[in-house]
Amino acid sequence: MKTPATKQGIISVIVAMNPQRIIGFNNKMPWHLPADLSYFRRITMGKPMVMGRKTYESIGKPLPGRQTIILSHQLDLHVEGCQVIHSLAEVLHVLHDYPELMVIGGGSVYATLLPYAQRLYLTIIEGEFVGDTYFPDYKPENWQVTQRETHAADAKNPFNYTFLVLERVN
Repeated sequence: MKTPATKQGIISVIVAMNPQRIIGFNNKMPWHLPADLSYFRRITMGKPMVMGRKTYESIGKPLPGRQTIILSHQLDLHVEGCQVIHSLAEVLHVLHDYPELMVIGGGSVYATLLPYAQRLYLTIIEGEFVGDTYFPDYKPENWQVTQRETHAADAKNPFNYTFLVLERVN
């Protein structure tokens, strides 16, 4: 799918997953990896974040230093401190105001917006986890790795993990 050209911004996806593309279990992340939380904060700080209602509920509040945008089919949803939108067209309208719009989950929001993303920030966590939510098949052949940082498990981070930045090529 061709990414829509916009004058002001791009859609980026940020996600942590294991090699089987598990991203969640019971509306929570199935791991605790402080290094990834720090990476997420660094990458998203100062940028608007689009998420689904369930992802917002799992976080519980707007994150400081970032505009929280909730994409929901619930037309009567109102959340203090957040902007609620209901369609892809509204996402693309918001995009005109920012250089980079971050998509942070969950599964259905990733599936809706991944075809329009121009950049992926992937954290691959090496571990076996039980999951009920998966990241969609992002077709790696359509992306070029532009940055890679591989880290071994340590006292604070119990899993090996890799930070990848990918740019769309097709």
